[in-house]
Amino acid sequence: MVSVGMMSALSPFQMFWMATRRSLFLQITLMVLGCTECRPPLSCRNEAGDPVDWFIIYKLPQYRIGEIGSGVEYLYLDSSSDSWQMSKFMINSSQGAIGNTLNQLYEGKAYESNSLVYALYNDGPPVLKYIKGYGHTKGVLLFDHSQGFWLPHSIPRFPSFPDGGYLYPTSGKVNGQTALCVTFQYQQFLNIAKQLVYFYPRFYNCSVPASFLADLPQLAQLCKGSKPEPASKTSMKELVSIGGNTFLSFAKSEHLVDDIYTGWVAQALDADLLVQSWQRQGWKLPSNCSLPKHVMNIQRIQPSESVLFHSYNDHSKWCVSQTYEKQLTCLGDLNREVSQMRCGGGLICTFNPSVYNAFRRAVDWYEGC
Repeated sequence: MVSVGMMSALSPFQMFWMATRRSLFLQITLMVLGCTECRPPLSCRNEAGDPVDWFIIYKLPQYRIGEIGSGVEYLYLDSSSDSWQMSKFMINSSQGAIGNTLNQLYEGKAYESNSLVYALYNDGPPVLKYIKGYGHTKGVLLFDHSQGFWLPHSIPRFPSFPDGGYLYPTSGKVNGQTALCVTFQYQQFLNIAKQLVYFYPRFYNCSVPASFLADLPQLAQLCKGSKPEPASKTSMKELVSIGGNTFLSFAKSEHLVDDIYTGWVAQALDADLLVQSWQRQGWKLPSNCSLPKHVMNIQRIQPSESVLFHSYNDHSKWCVSQTYEKQLTCLGDLNREVSQMRCGGGLICTFNPSVYNAFRRAVDWYEGC
């Protein structure tokens, strides 16, 4: 403590310095007390936990040609690499890209915040019983008024409810799976929300606080379990990531009774497509060369030199242009199967050369027409 006598002995400079220090301390204290929800910007997170514009993971199937794996290994790709990298983490660990990304929702009870929107959606949600009528689509949204991420994936019963923390389902070990995460600024989520109306996803856990309702009325309806009516059968929107990368979102409603790959995307993008999708449940659609642009089913996949597996052991849904000139890659929701012609769902497409090379080189064998 400084006494009155000591104060009188201080020079004007010393008194100014002490007053400035007290003022700065008071400002910092007020900032800390007033900042009840201080957090780093919401973003996709890489393997080290750092913000990243986008990433893709390819969870490898347990049953491969010539070997049986753990079912929790995965390959990783983001904007800093040009080929698949085997992750040192396992997907059932809260470490790694997906764990780091979802922990922004799970840790610190961020899911209770009134300053951010989140939605977990899955036609086969964890714990809950399956209900017919929803789109065949799976993913996560998390954003505030500044930015956030969209993480569509192919994993049933995932992710876990926020209050239980990060958990990976044991049922998700057997088959191959993919997940794409992209970081967007807030305005892009207004378009993403409109695309979700076409999907009609099953939101099993979500929050759209009052401060977002004017911008996102249809997202709030979906969160409440309502079914907004889409303006048309399909919608295609251009989305730009926070890092300036362009993605095309294709959204199909249940009213378009057609194979999204053959009847729409291949023709719209003027590209012959090689498609990987889950085709074990019967009524699979054969390769189709009846339209100007053809769609052919991938039968065997080799994403790395030491890993080879059959398509029927892979639950992921993705496609690439057959020829290298287009450099088109799409990841999405729908299988090439008769029953899913009547389902809502979509694809996210990119012309990124690194993404294309990673997936195109993984095609070991496909079925021609």
